Amino acid sequence: MRVRRSRGRDPLGLRRALSDRLLPALVAAMALLAALTLAGARGAADLAARWEGGAATALTVQMPHGARTDGAIRVLVAMPEIAEARLADQARLAALLRPWLGEAPAIPLPTVIELRLASLPDDPEELAARIAASVPGASVEAHGVWVARLLALARSLQAIALAALLLVAGIATAVVAVAVRAGIAARREAIALLHALGATDGDIAGRFAGRVAWLVGLGALLGTLAAAPVLAGFADLAAPLLGGRAAAGLPWGRLPWAELAVLPPAAALIGWLTAQVTLRLWLRRLP
Repeated sequence: MRVRRSRGRDPLGLRRALSDRLLPALVAAMALLAALTLAGARGAADLAARWEGGAATALTVQMPHGARTDGAIRVLVAMPEIAEARLADQARLAALLRPWLGEAPAIPLPTVIELRLASLPDDPEELAARIAASVPGASVEAHGVWVARLLALARSLQAIALAALLLVAGIATAVVAVAVRAGIAARREAIALLHALGATDGDIAGRFAGRVAWLVGLGALLGTLAAAPVLAGFADLAAPLLGGRAAAGLPWGRLPWAELAVLPPAAALIGWLTAQVTLRLWLRRLP
C-alpha cells in the first residue's frame, strides 16, 4: 500500500503535527546566526588576503636628507626578496607629516625609499637587518611583524567562524530531530495504522521529510533575508579596511550572495535528511 500524495490531502495530519510557526521561527533564528557567521568568515578571509598582499609585503627605507639613492636602489633591487624599490614622493610625504610639522617643517625631511617584497618573508626582522647592512646609513621600517600578528588573528577568526557554523548546523539538526519526534508522538496511531495496512517506510518517511524540508527551508530563507540588511551595514563599516569607501546607501553588492544563497537549500537538505533518518529508525521498531 502506498500513501497517495494528491494535493490537499494530509493522511498523516502533518499540518497539525508539525507546526508551520515554531519550527520555521527557530530555524530562521539559526539561519540568521549562520549568515552572520558566514559573512564574518568571508570578511576575515578578505582582510587576510589584503593584509598579506599589501602591508605585509611593504617596507620603507629611510635615509638622511640629501643622501644619494641611486646606488641604494640598485643594491635593493638586486636582492631576491625585493620586487620593486622606488623613491617616495616628497610632496606626499610632506602632506602626511603636515599635521605634526606644519606647512614649512623646520627640519629637512629624510629621503624615503618604498619597497615592495616579492612575498611575505618568514622573518621580517631578519630581512630588515640585511637591508640595513646592505645600505649604510639606512633605517628600515618593517611592517611585517605587526601584519603577521593581524594575519594570525584573521585566520583564527576564520577558524572560529567555521566552528560556529558547524555548531549552528548541529543545533539545527537537533532541533529538527526533536520536532520530528514530537510529530511522531502526535501522530503515532495514524502512522502505526498506515504502516500496518502496508504503507512503505519510504512513503511515510517521505511525507514527513517533505513537510520538514519545506518548513526548514522557509525558516532559513526568512532568516537569511533578515540578515541581509545587517550584513550590508557591516559591509559599509568594513569598506575602508578593505580598500573601498563607504557607500551612500547600503552596499548590497558587497554581500556574500553566493554563500547566502546556499543557506536555504542547505538547511532544507539538513531537515530532509534528519527527518528521514529519525522516522526510519522509529519505523524499524514497529512490528
